[in-house]
Amino acid sequence: MYRKTALIKRILMGMALLVCIVIVLFLIRSAMFSPDKQAVAVVEEFYRFEQEGEFSASWQLFHSNMKERFSKGSYIQDRAHVFMNHFGVDTFEFSMSEPEQVKQWKMSKTAPAMKNVYKILVTQTYKGKYGNFDLEQEVFVVKEKEKWRVVWDYNQ
Repeated sequence: MYRKTALIKRILMGMALLVCIVIVLFLIRSAMFSPDKQAVAVVEEFYRFEQEGEFSASWQLFHSNMKERFSKGSYIQDRAHVFMNHFGVDTFEFSMSEPEQVKQWKMSKTAPAMKNVYKILVTQTYKGKYGNFDLEQEVFVVKEKEKWRVVWDYNQ
């Protein structure tokens, strides 16, 4: 009888330990892979590519609505020409605000509404031949086909 009771206690302790491990793993996953953290990560990746002049890679992170606005080739050419050549800089620093969830948002007045969007204010700091200056832009991140994608605001 004592062996049976001891065995039952061990089984219950093992089950309790397993439940605790599952809960801890769930909490870690939720903290590290929450939607707002994923949104921040994609914006960070986008601007790291931009810093390095990898405009082809940053273009890939655009939402399909953004890709319709300009082709990959023209984006690469325009970004390099305007930011690097006209501003006279090789790269820039950037900072980001905390993400703010927006329940519904439109890229432009005629665009369809997007749901569960995150808004992040990005500040790019340039130091170039025309002095130092900051460029601020609200960047929006929305899930498209299970991947977070960058969208810019074209509302007037």
